[in-house]
Amino acid sequence: MASIVSPTAASLASRRIDWRRVALLGLVTIVAAVLANVVVYYLGHITVRYDPQFTILVDVGTTIFFTVIPATVAVLLYAILLRFARRPAGTFAIIAAQVFVVTTIPDFILIPNVPGATTGQTIILVLMHAVAAAVIVGLLTRFARPMR
Repeated sequence: MASIVSPTAASLASRRIDWRRVALLGLVTIVAAVLANVVVYYLGHITVRYDPQFTILVDVGTTIFFTVIPATVAVLLYAILLRFARRPAGTFAIIAAQVFVVTTIPDFILIPNVPGATTGQTIILVLMHAVAAAVIVGLLTRFARPMR
C-alpha cells in the first residue's frame, strides 16, 4: 500500500534548517533585547525619575530578568515553528502580536495600583514590551529562515 504525503508535509520534511545558526541568532536576539531594554530603562529613569517605592523598576536587574525569560521562550517557540510551521515567520509575528497585547494588560490594570506607580513609569513598562517585541520579532523573522 502506498502512502500519500501531502505537499505541506513533504515540503516540511525537505526543509533544511541550520540549527547552529538558529541557536547563535537566538542568543544574539536575547542579548539584543536585553540591551535595548536596559537602554530604555536608563533613559526612562532620566526622564521619569523612578519612584523608589515602585519595586518593578527599582533596579535594572528586574528589567533584565523579565526580558531574558520571555525572549528565551520566544526563541524556542520560533525554533519549533521553523521545524513544524508552513510559514514560521508569519505565524510567529501573529503569536507575538497577541502575546504583546496580553502582556501589556497588567501594565494598564494592575500596575496603576502598585505603590509608587506613576503614569510615566507605566509608559516605560509598555515601551519596554514594545522594544523587546520589536527586537525579538525583527531579528528572528528576518535572519532565521529555513534554507530552500
